[in-house]
Amino acid sequence: MTVSRDFIYRITFMAVICLLVAVIGLMAGLEPRQVMALSIFSISILGTLLFWHFRLSFAFFGSSLFLITHLVELEDFIKFCSMEIILFLIGMMILVGFLKELGFFTWLLSRALCLKNLNAKKFIIALTFTSAILAALIDEVSSIVFMVMLIFEICDYFEVNPIPFIIASVLATNIGSTGTVIGNPIGLFIAAKASLTFEDFIVHAFPLMILSLFILLAIFFVVFKKPLKELDEKIKELGPNDFLVQLLNVPPEKNLRIGFFILGITLCIIGFHHRIEVLLGLKTNTILLIAPLVSASVIMVWRREHARNYIEKDVEWWSLLFFMFLFGQAGTLAHIGVTEAIAGKIIALVAGSKIALISVILVGGAFVSSILDNVVVVASLIPVIKNLNAMVELNGVLWWALLFGACFGGNMTIIGSTANIVAIGMLEKRGLTIGFMRWFRIGILVGLITLLFILGALILLYR
Repeated sequence: MTVSRDFIYRITFMAVICLLVAVIGLMAGLEPRQVMALSIFSISILGTLLFWHFRLSFAFFGSSLFLITHLVELEDFIKFCSMEIILFLIGMMILVGFLKELGFFTWLLSRALCLKNLNAKKFIIALTFTSAILAALIDEVSSIVFMVMLIFEICDYFEVNPIPFIIASVLATNIGSTGTVIGNPIGLFIAAKASLTFEDFIVHAFPLMILSLFILLAIFFVVFKKPLKELDEKIKELGPNDFLVQLLNVPPEKNLRIGFFILGITLCIIGFHHRIEVLLGLKTNTILLIAPLVSASVIMVWRREHARNYIEKDVEWWSLLFFMFLFGQAGTLAHIGVTEAIAGKIIALVAGSKIALISVILVGGAFVSSILDNVVVVASLIPVIKNLNAMVELNGVLWWALLFGACFGGNMTIIGSTANIVAIGMLEKRGLTIGFMRWFRIGILVGLITLLFILGALILLYR
């Protein structure tokens, strides 16, 4: 078996960076076991970045090293794996698979896009807000799959290039996923670790998400001027309304109406989980985390002939295992004091300035998220944020800076978020490609402008 030169370069690069991390750690005054832990974590992170298809292998390997070197005990590592988040995601994935089977997404999107007197501007507005709200209510991956499918059908009819509209939908999806605790795994992770509720997200994140969408639309009207003009011409030529009614009008059947009811009850419980927890004397986020599991149990009893498919096909076990071991490693860093030391260095670097701290977390998180999966970034930074909040009175603003930085940063590059990668994969199956620079020219513009807005808003609101 021959080893490619590219493989050797990547392994060499990873070894050099890990060695550099160890040297910097020692120079910064970390203890030898802390340096060892940071180096092992670097192996997992760099392995994920450089060998994406083997990311789970690196997560397994890094976690094994933590245990073998006695940096953490097995029972502690299991506790750090955040099983409550994993169970929540399993429940939501079953719920989404159930709704997909019933045709819920097609029906929902058809209601949003069957517009009177349709033109290109109305279409891009509907596309943007539907992508964002659907991501906030379900999750970014499920929503982008159905948005892309719908865009393909509409663009095929009007004989226009779907790529600009796919890009628009993905950018809106990443922004929309910040609006609620369930829009993105990182929102859920932040909520669980920071004891934030669904209501906290509605109050602090949702309004900024909506305002960011208006900024996004203004950018679309400029950068997609030519595709919008072309779509307008096709709409005038072909006439959309009859077609859209036939293509998209899916009447809600009995099973779909029951699906609406189950989804509605689940979202209501999630929305009022904090009040229910107070009423029942439960710990924060207990109801939030078990609500999807209760719904999933009802679904699997009612649709028992499909229950095994929900578990085997709709639950993304590969991703969940990766998240679980990554969370365990990040928790270990906090356990042995690495993140506390890093937080102290950051405080010293910015001289305790609140504005500087917000800027570092928001902008730094965004740029790292643009080249590395944002779940990895958030899992790495959450223990640091916890220590920073303990050292400086910040009223929780760093949690929102981390949320917006990680999600909005994902818009900058073609690999910045899971939604980006899923959409690109669906395009490639159709023989269409988006070059890195084509995405980057739009993504960096959207990322920088929306991040600048969020930075100003956070400084103004939390000064």
